[in-house]
Amino acid sequence: MKVILRSDITNVGRQGEIKDVACGFARNYLVPENLAMEATDRNLKIWQRERVKLEKQREEIINSAKKIASKMETVEFTIKAKIGENGKIFGSVTTASLSKLFAEQGFNVNKKDILLSDNIKELGNYEINVRLHPEVVAKVKLVVLSDK
Repeated sequence: MKVILRSDITNVGRQGEIKDVACGFARNYLVPENLAMEATDRNLKIWQRERVKLEKQREEIINSAKKIASKMETVEFTIKAKIGENGKIFGSVTTASLSKLFAEQGFNVNKKDILLSDNIKELGNYEINVRLHPEVVAKVKLVVLSDK
């Protein structure tokens, strides 16, 4: 089924693109959530009228995400963890704990947007990528310290 994407969708496409997706995906998720509309002649004309307004909104969203990214990159985040005798952390620092840390500092970030290759299991300095928008990724400095 061909659809016109009304917003950016990870692993599918960007706003305004016409994509061929599975019928069930379109009918059960994209169209009801107002993320896409069926690519008919009538909807293409409607999309052309909405496009200019949506592109302005998209630019504003990207600019605000860039501002937040620049603020996040200037802050050095510190998290304390319990450690054992060998210097390893009990458990690990996960995306959920990082999301709480960011929220305490005034940055609301979904744990799914924190890009960790693996959970952090040792003390030290780390650089973490945080996706604030599909086009904006912030490189955040994290320091993991002992709670003692």
